[in-house]
Amino acid sequence: MDLETGVGYQSQVHKKECWRTIFTLAYQSLGVVYGDLSTSPLYVYKNTFAEDIKHSDTNEEIYGVLSLVFWTLTLVPLLKYVFVVLRADDNGEGGTFALYSLLCRHARVNSLPSCQLADEDLSSYKTSTIPPANGGASSRLKSILEKHQVLQRFLLLLALLGACMVIGDGILTPAISVFSAVSGVELAMEKEHHKYVEVPVACVILMALFAVQHYGTHRLGFLFAPVVLTWLLCISAIGVYNIFHWDPHVYRALSPLYIYRFLRKTQREGWMSLGGILLCITGSEAMFADLGHFSQLSIKVAFTAVVYPALILAYMGQAAYLSQHHNFETDYNVGFYVSVPKKLRWPVMVIAILAAVVGSQAVITGTFSIIKQCSALGCFPRIKIVHTSSKYHGQIYIPEINWALMILCLSVLLGFRDTRRLGNASGLAVITVMLVTTCLMSLVMVVCWRQNIILAILFVVFFGAIEAMYFSASLIKFLEGAWVPVALSLTFMMVMCIWHYGTVKTYEFDVQNKVSVDWLLGLGPSLGIVRVRGIGLIHTDLVTGIPAIFSHFVTNLPAFHQVLVFLCVKSVPVPHVRHDERFLVGHIGPREYRIYRCIVRYGYRDAHKDDLQFENDLVCSIAEFIRTEVNCVDRSGLSPQSEEMFVVGTPSTHADGIKVCNEDGMNPDAPSTSEIRSPAAAARKRVRFVIPEKAEMEKGKKEELRELMEAREAGVAYMLGHSYVRAKQGSSLVKKVVIDFGYDFLRRNCRSPSYAWTLPHASTLEVGMVYSI
Repeated sequence: MDLETGVGYQSQVHKKECWRTIFTLAYQSLGVVYGDLSTSPLYVYKNTFAEDIKHSDTNEEIYGVLSLVFWTLTLVPLLKYVFVVLRADDNGEGGTFALYSLLCRHARVNSLPSCQLADEDLSSYKTSTIPPANGGASSRLKSILEKHQVLQRFLLLLALLGACMVIGDGILTPAISVFSAVSGVELAMEKEHHKYVEVPVACVILMALFAVQHYGTHRLGFLFAPVVLTWLLCISAIGVYNIFHWDPHVYRALSPLYIYRFLRKTQREGWMSLGGILLCITGSEAMFADLGHFSQLSIKVAFTAVVYPALILAYMGQAAYLSQHHNFETDYNVGFYVSVPKKLRWPVMVIAILAAVVGSQAVITGTFSIIKQCSALGCFPRIKIVHTSSKYHGQIYIPEINWALMILCLSVLLGFRDTRRLGNASGLAVITVMLVTTCLMSLVMVVCWRQNIILAILFVVFFGAIEAMYFSASLIKFLEGAWVPVALSLTFMMVMCIWHYGTVKTYEFDVQNKVSVDWLLGLGPSLGIVRVRGIGLIHTDLVTGIPAIFSHFVTNLPAFHQVLVFLCVKSVPVPHVRHDERFLVGHIGPREYRIYRCIVRYGYRDAHKDDLQFENDLVCSIAEFIRTEVNCVDRSGLSPQSEEMFVVGTPSTHADGIKVCNEDGMNPDAPSTSEIRSPAAAARKRVRFVIPEKAEMEKGKKEELRELMEAREAGVAYMLGHSYVRAKQGSSLVKKVVIDFGYDFLRRNCRSPSYAWTLPHASTLEVGMVYSI
C-alpha cells in the first residue's frame, strides 16, 4: 500500500467512526430530547376540537388543522431550532441561560457582582472572533446595553421569565403527558364507568416517577431511546395505515391554502383553536436546552430523519381517520386512541404510557438543570444539588424542588382533571419560552455573531409573528387553565428577583465596609495580635480587600492563625471552567505575613467540590503558587494594597507539581522527588510536600512551604459569617418588605452555602454581624 492510498484509507476509517458516533448520539437523543415532543399526538387534536370546533360537516376544518400542524412543525422546530437556534451554543451548552451568558460576555452586562477582569482570560470566556458584517450596528447595540442599567435589568428579567416558564412546563408536561396516555383506559375497556380510573392511575404513575428521581436517569437511561423509538415507529405505522385505509388524499392538506380556508370559515373559533394546535411543538425547546448532552449534528439528524417524518405521518393518519368520522361531540370521538385499531389499543396504550414517562423524566431533569443554573448565577436561593452519576455529565437531583414539583403537578392534575385545561396551561408556558428565545436570539445575532441588524429584525418579525399569534390564542384562554403558568411564573419570578436583589445589596455592603490591607497589617503593634498555629480559612464573597466580618472578629478576639487564607468560591457566566484555570491564588501584603487570597471559579454547569479532597486541593494549589511565583517582582517595594493573582489550577493539572500527602501516603525513597518535612512530633499526623527533583527553589520559598506544611499539620479552622440582613433606616416601605421579610425569610429557610455542609463543627467559627442595606 503506497502512502497516498494509506492516507486515504485512514481518512475513510475516521469518517466512518465519526458518523458512527453521530448516529449513536442521535439514537440516544431520542430518549432524552424528543420524549415530550413525540407524545404530543396524544392530545393535539383532542384539545383542538374538544371545545372550539364541536362538529365538522366537511373536511375543511380537519384539513385546515392538519395544515396548521404541518407548517408549525416545519417552521418552528425544523427551520427555527434546527437551522438557526442550535448554532447559538455557549461552548456546547444550550438553553435560555446559554443565550444570556453569551450576551453577558460579549456586551459585559453580567449581573454577577463578583466578576473580575481575570475571568475574561478564561478559555471558555473568550468572545468570538467572527469578523463583523456590520460592525457599526453591533458596537452601537453593545454600547447601549452597557450604558443603560434599565436594559440590563430587562435582559435579566427576560432570561428569568424564560427560566420560570421552563419550571412551569416541568410541572404541567408530566401531568398532561401521563394523563393523556392513560386516557385510553375507558376506550380500551369499552366501559363507561372506567373513566374515573384515569385520574388515580395517572396520579400513581406520577408519584412513582417523582419518587425514583433520586436514583438518577443513568440507571434506566438505556431504556429511554428504545421506548421513544418504538413509540415513533408505532404512531407512524398507525398513521400510514389510517392514511391508506380512510383517506389516501389527505396529503392535499399540506398545502397552506387550507389554512386560509380554515381561518376564513371558522374565524374566532379557529383562532381560539390555535391554543390546541400549539401543543404539537411542545418539547421543541428541549432540542436547544439539552444541547450540552449531545452534538448539534446528532440532534439535527435525529429530528430530520426520525422524529419529524414520524410526527407528520401520525398527524396525517389521525386527520385521515377524522375525515371519515365527523362526530366531535365527545372527547373520545376525537382523541388519539379512537384512530388506533381495536386490537392494538392495549399494547399501544402501554407504549404510550412508557413514552409519556420518558418524556416527563426529561422535562423534570431539565427543570433541575435550569434551577441549578439560576442558583449558580445568584438568581435562586441556595439548594442542595445531588449529582446522581459520576460518569454522565449534567445528571442532578434537587430534593426540595423534586417534591415541590410533585405536589404542584398532582394539584394541577386533580384540580383540572381534563386535558383541555392542562393543554391551555402547558401551551402558554411553551410559547412564552419560545418568544423569549426568539428575542434573545435576535440580540445574539447582532451582538455575538455580528450579523446585519436587518437580518435580526427579519428573524424577530417572522418567527415572532408566528409565536405571537399562538401566544394570543393561548392568552385568550387565561381563565380556562392558562392562568396556572402565569401564577407559577410570577411566584418563581418574585423569589428569584428578591434573592438576586438581596444578594447584590449584601455584596455591595461588603464592598463598602471592607477594610484595607494596611489596617490588617497594622494590627500587630496596636492590639497585640498573636499568630496561632494552623491555617485560618475565611470564606468570603469579596474578590478584593478584607471582609468586615473578619475585622469584626479580630477586634473582639485579637488573634489569628499563622497562615491566613481568604477563600472566595464564585460562579462565572460560562458553562464550564477548566481544571487548569480553576484556582486563582495571590499574596495579600508582603510574603512574610503568610496571608493569601484564593478564588475558586466554577461555571454554571460545573459540580462544586465541598469535601476533604477540596481542602487538600486548596493547600496544594497554594503550595504550587509559592513554588512557581515569579521572583522578578520585589513585593517589599509594592504597596500592601496591590494584589497580583496567578492562575494555578487544580492538583490534577500539575503533572510535575507539588503533591500533598500524609507521612504514610508516599514512599520516602522515591528517587524522582525531594521532600520538605515538618519537625512535628511523631505522635501527630504528619503532612509533607513532595516536590519534583528538578525544581530549584530559593531559601525563602522553602521556608514559606515549610510554614504552610506545619500549619496544615496543626489543622484548619473555618471562619464563616452569620449575617443578619435588615433594611437601613429611612428605606422605603417596599424595600423594607423585600429585605426584612422576603430576603431575610429566604436566607433563614434555605440551605447554608454549599461549602458549609461538610465542615467539621469542632473546627468552625461563626461570626455574627448585622447588615444594614
